[in-house]
Amino acid sequence: MASHVVQGRRVETPVEVRDASVCLAAYLVRADAARAVLAYSRMDVTEVLPGKALCSLVFVRYHDSDLGSYNEFGVTFLVRPADAGPPPRRGPLAGLKDLRGAGSGAFVHWLPVDQTFTLEAGRTIWGFPKELADVDLRLGSPYKRCLLRRDGRMVVDLLIRPGIPATPAPLLGEALPVPDAYAHLDGVTRRIPWTVRARGIRWRPGGALIRLGNHPIAKELSELGLPRRALMTATAEHVSMAFEEPGRA
Repeated sequence: MASHVVQGRRVETPVEVRDASVCLAAYLVRADAARAVLAYSRMDVTEVLPGKALCSLVFVRYHDSDLGSYNEFGVTFLVRPADAGPPPRRGPLAGLKDLRGAGSGAFVHWLPVDQTFTLEAGRTIWGFPKELADVDLRLGSPYKRCLLRRDGRMVVDLLIRPGIPATPAPLLGEALPVPDAYAHLDGVTRRIPWTVRARGIRWRPGGALIRLGNHPIAKELSELGLPRRALMTATAEHVSMAFEEPGRA
């Protein structure tokens, strides 16, 4: 256990999220474009299919956590850990073999939030690229929607239609298999172990409608090929998480 002081408050790791609502849309994007986006981190994307990388857009309402209650939006990529060795030879199943053999990581490229305490904690403890933004989440209707604005400009309007219940449903208290998170800030790449437990999971192929604004991040997403049909979407009504102390990647 490690201790950090953020805005005069003591925060100890692992940092606990006791309840959150999560919505995710995953997209297949051009691997060369994703590599260009992540060039600053010197991490390589996993080609889940030849020439294709996986980019996920996620929005979260943290109802109860050690960092308070807040809204968050994330742009993440599936990446190959630095110790994964050379990528496999190209082939239609090379990406799947790579995932089974070398593992994977979830690289957090951009992480806007709407509260300053979690912003400072996320940047100083883990090196997450958190920025202050207007993250307007509308989760009360059958359609889950995120309207994200930064610097007074629209970034993205993402609408997700929940699918069918996951089967088999995760057992109460059972941790989901999630890859370690990675983040790069101030020239340092960090690896962040974390655990996730979830109830009320729904998923479906497709299921997302996305509209991009005129912000630079929106332009970056358009260069990846968005808007396009989502590979899949998932929602979870009740999620708990624990974020461990980071290490150098």
